[in-house]
Amino acid sequence: MIIEAEGITYSYGDLVAVDHISFEVDKGEIIGFLGPNGAGKSTTVKMLTGQLNPHEGHVRVLGHDVAKEPKAVHERIGVCFEEKNLYPRLSIRENLQFFADLFDVEIDIDALLKKVDLIKWADDKVETLSKGMQQRVMFARALINDPDVLFLDEPTDGLDPISADSIRKIILAEKSKGKTIFLTTHNMSEADMLSDRLAFINEGRIVALDTPENLKLRLGKRMLKVKVRTEKGFKEESLPLDHKDTPDRAKELLENRNIATIHTQEATLDEVFIKLTGRKLEQ
Repeated sequence: MIIEAEGITYSYGDLVAVDHISFEVDKGEIIGFLGPNGAGKSTTVKMLTGQLNPHEGHVRVLGHDVAKEPKAVHERIGVCFEEKNLYPRLSIRENLQFFADLFDVEIDIDALLKKVDLIKWADDKVETLSKGMQQRVMFARALINDPDVLFLDEPTDGLDPISADSIRKIILAEKSKGKTIFLTTHNMSEADMLSDRLAFINEGRIVALDTPENLKLRLGKRMLKVKVRTEKGFKEESLPLDHKDTPDRAKELLENRNIATIHTQEATLDEVFIKLTGRKLEQ
């Protein structure tokens, strides 16, 4: 396994932020780590990346104990956090070159900037960039050392749809190379699109860990939506696909020639999120 967390726990005073959670992530797997604000996501990521040492339990990344061998881990991981920690008075190129020097690696900066569509602004100072452009710089920086594991926190935050789609394609390309990716996001459609498995954390504990499809089938609602013309306009009826009366009612509606539209509504991760955490998604 590439990432192994065994009974890890962390508290801030009397507040238990992460409560004895365990999970594993395999080579070439993308795992989405989801949960509401304050659920323990950030604290977990900080333990996985060596920024915090667990008060209990152990974390191993690429076979190394993160608390005891941080340097061996840091050399082989890339991180892209939502909080921007770039050098604002340096250019994009200078920021990336600085981190390449820290890792003691030679890299084609221009090729990397083309990958994230920033080559035109290579010599602009970071402080002049939009939030979305700074996010792309952060993502490029995470790739500097050709990491075996990527930790991505809201990697498409602030990006326009075209840029966000480009970043997702790069993420999937890294996965195709055998890279392991630990993704945290509030974007349920993105988590669904990218993740092989999803872990939901709530109040410091993992409350579900499974594939997106299995979670949606188990916890979501599958509906048949039928819109019928009436004398007063349109009326929509929703039929649960798993209800015993749905086949007969669907037949009745299909025999009605006033049907305007009919389609299925699949279960969504938004529904799963609310069921597992008891909270709506934060915007």
